[in-house]
Amino acid sequence: MKFKLHLSLILVLLVLLVGLVLGGCGCFQQQMRGEKSPPTGPRATVTSPEAKAQMPVTAGSQPGAQGMAPASVVMLKDINFDFDKSNIREKDALILKDDTGWFKNNAGKKVRIEGNCDERGTVEYNLALGQRRADATKNFLMNLGINSRLLETVSYGKEKPICQEHDEACWARNRRAHFTPLQ
Repeated sequence: MKFKLHLSLILVLLVLLVGLVLGGCGCFQQQMRGEKSPPTGPRATVTSPEAKAQMPVTAGSQPGAQGMAPASVVMLKDINFDFDKSNIREKDALILKDDTGWFKNNAGKKVRIEGNCDERGTVEYNLALGQRRADATKNFLMNLGINSRLLETVSYGKEKPICQEHDEACWARNRRAHFTPLQ
């Protein structure tokens, strides 16, 4: 009886010791919180937030005197979200309505909608929130008549900020859906 009591006490102490040793490892703590590594992808280049939010996308090209010149440039503009939200705001709905012109001028072209978050929150939480933002944007565009087969979504969570400052103005710019035309 005493032997079984000592054996169970030793097992409990062994489990506690292993827990303490592994608890000191940051990767173990991250795994226990359910965080996962962010998706890999190309790193963002340093550009001004205004230029990044309004990247030009050529709607087509025509021959000109100097070779091929763009017929028109239509902008796919980023939209932004409130803190911890994934609903499309009224002013961003107007931006998405304007963005439908790009789809009309580029029939059949696919676009990746990238959901992004600010730096606050865990990796896993921000990946889920970024996906909800990308999905909300896709659903809104589908309700405007854009073919769902032309839209793919991805979440980058907090891994692709366009602003590196640590204040509300910067965080607000990082909470966005960004569009990347695919070939």
